[in-house]
Amino acid sequence: MLENFMYSINATMPIFLVMILGWWLKRIGFLTDEFVSVADKLVFKVALPVLVFKDIAGADLSNDFDLKFVLFCFLGTCVFFGVTWLFAEIFLKDKSMIGSFVQGAFRGSAAILGIAFAQNIYGDSGLVPMMIVASIPLFNIFSVLVLVRSANANENDRKAVMKKTLKGIVTNPIIIGIVLGIPFALLKFEFPVILQKSINSVASLSTPLALLAIGGAFSTGEAMKRIRLTMIASVIKLVVIPGVFLPLAIWMGFRGEALVAMLILTGAPTTVSSYIMAKNMGNDDALASGIVVMTTLLSSVTLTTIIFLLKNGGYI
Repeated sequence: MLENFMYSINATMPIFLVMILGWWLKRIGFLTDEFVSVADKLVFKVALPVLVFKDIAGADLSNDFDLKFVLFCFLGTCVFFGVTWLFAEIFLKDKSMIGSFVQGAFRGSAAILGIAFAQNIYGDSGLVPMMIVASIPLFNIFSVLVLVRSANANENDRKAVMKKTLKGIVTNPIIIGIVLGIPFALLKFEFPVILQKSINSVASLSTPLALLAIGGAFSTGEAMKRIRLTMIASVIKLVVIPGVFLPLAIWMGFRGEALVAMLILTGAPTTVSSYIMAKNMGNDDALASGIVVMTTLLSSVTLTTIIFLLKNGGYI
């Protein structure tokens, strides 16, 4: 029991400690807003795509590709989005909050934090890139749909943001990194040592830099502006969704790296980009920001607990 508890702590706490370091460095003025902004762009547009490219290019797709896993992630994303939206339509009296609430309650930080967790547990990103292929485009498409539904922006602004967002899905650097890596994996191409070391150096930037930037951007004040809805959305995101889908995944026979990838899909804290989209599409940005802050804060407890339960049950 103690061994499993230490396994869980070791899997999650290093990630949150680096985020706390980023928060502290920002508070004392060592990190600036400009650094956080540039670091976000560097991670999203360069380091993280290179990391997933490296992992996909080095994978044995003939053995590693799991259609059952991909379909589960795809269909699971559709289901928990649809049910969350239905719940919001029925119970939220203020319809202008539906977009921010639904997006915050279903859209996790599967790419940046997901890869960080997988690397911390297994030493590589495991099946997370395949989970990203199956789910991240859906996250973006569904977010556009629900945000447009409850947007306060005018029609022209909505169309412009929709067009920009859909274009962003196609040109997403992480998706591009995965797509570019597939031919190298199929051909089982071996990179020259010089190029391999260069790719590894850039890829190694992604996790620590991303965690420092997330910590630097952290603001607890936003979480208090819509505390009731913030807490409800956070519980749905961190407890209800993984509490429903992980037992189903276990029943279907998923174990090890596949189950960890599904935990990331269902139980990761809400992605920061959900706040950016909500704000730009005329939705409740205070609620969106609060959900990001609260889920990030509480996920240190929920993810540690879930990993402990999975480890104790012998599933990972």
